[in-house]
Amino acid sequence: MWTVVYIAPTMAVAEKIKELLTTEGLLVTLKPVEVDDNGRGSIEVRVPEGEAEEAQEILSENMGRFR
Repeated sequence: MWTVVYIAPTMAVAEKIKELLTTEGLLVTLKPVEVDDNGRGSIEVRVPEGEAEEAQEILSENMGRFR
């Protein structure tokens, strides 16, 4: 089961988060929810349920990089 750990405002931000989490050894999928032609909207960053807590910790430590 996949769990949403972050909802990114653009595809570019979602890709950066995916890269960070993947580098840390986590499996990551992106699911566009409402995205326009410019890549803006809502993109769910999802990880397996068992990795969600670790993903949240990694994101908390690194969120300054995505603002």
